[in-house]
Amino acid sequence: MRLTLRNQYFSQPRYSRYLLSTGNDLSRAKKLYLANIRLAQSFHPIISQFEVILRNSLNVELSIHFADHNWIRSEKNGFMNHHSLGQKPYLKAQIINSEKRLRRNRIPITSGKLIADQTLGFWVALFSRPHYRLLLGRPIHVFPNKPPMENRASIHQKLEKIRDFRNRVNHCEPLCFNGNAIDCTEAAIVRNLIVDLTSWINPSLSPFFDVLDNVQNKINYILTI
Repeated sequence: MRLTLRNQYFSQPRYSRYLLSTGNDLSRAKKLYLANIRLAQSFHPIISQFEVILRNSLNVELSIHFADHNWIRSEKNGFMNHHSLGQKPYLKAQIINSEKRLRRNRIPITSGKLIADQTLGFWVALFSRPHYRLLLGRPIHVFPNKPPMENRASIHQKLEKIRDFRNRVNHCEPLCFNGNAIDCTEAAIVRNLIVDLTSWINPSLSPFFDVLDNVQNKINYILTI
């Protein structure tokens, strides 16, 4: 990319970090910027599939818990509306927003559509203390193979880290720095969290993720720049 185009369409603060980490070596900075994009790209398959697996596992678990396959609709005025959650309960607000969006697009409102429309943040929120308590600890049942020392709090922390990292990936933020040093430690940690949590849901899913997972190769390349 020509320097004039870079300066016109990519902000100076965004690109200056790559220059700083490479000692103002324009060639290395360009390689690092492109490598960061490819690292982000490599995360999309494993994050998106983990999200699908987590979502569907929680849907099955809560369908059993409420004895209701339409729980995501009926519980909008059930546990999602509990007084302990304050005046503007997060989960209820997300369902209402989804319903409005579906109506606006003239799409029939079904439980399946509502489930598919929820963000990762919706499902992670089920592990927050207020929701978890109202659900009598049911969400953790989707991790039958977790180590004994793992509990609601530790799993919630791991899921939040994945969610935050997912947002950084989607907003094209740098994933290859620790301060101004080239460092992919956090990316490797998140990749390992996704692998671990998936195996805690069902170890038989691991070979599927092995096929999708190209994160370490992208990290290895970045560390050679």
